[in-house]
Amino acid sequence: MRPVPLIPGPGQESVWDYPRPPRLAPVAERLRVIFGGETIADTLAGFRVLETSHPPTYYFPPGDVAAGVLGPPRRAGTCEWKGRAVLFDLRAGGRTAAGAAWAYPNPTPAFTAIAGYLAFYAGPMEACLVGDIRAEPQPGGFYGGWITPACLGPFKGGPGSMGW
Repeated sequence: MRPVPLIPGPGQESVWDYPRPPRLAPVAERLRVIFGGETIADTLAGFRVLETSHPPTYYFPPGDVAAGVLGPPRRAGTCEWKGRAVLFDLRAGGRTAAGAAWAYPNPTPAFTAIAGYLAFYAGPMEACLVGDIRAEPQPGGFYGGWITPACLGPFKGGPGSMGW
């Protein structure tokens, strides 16, 4: 059963208005990721993927990710829309987070703009920021969306949402 979408107010978006297949969009706000007490990613040139029922997933150009924080890539799953992903462990400030970042080295044609760009799971990070707003992780731990007050659900990922 499809959930009842929350009604967005001024300056808000409903994830139920996002398309399927998903769409890639540039991000006007500054994006930052803090891990191990360090800013490990900081960009003004990010992208977000918008997909029905999911909060946006944010992608950073590789040049805007701190040198030395990514472990070697390892094969991950395949997204029906973006292609085959690789996972990275993160190391910074004496901390390690296994499989906390991913990329699509050779994405499908609709997503070539983010080839090699990095996305980060918000859960293991100290902070993921869209502008000055701290994002929360998408529920469930599988998907990598970031939830801010500008984005309304309900969101796929939590218990009972598998069939959405």
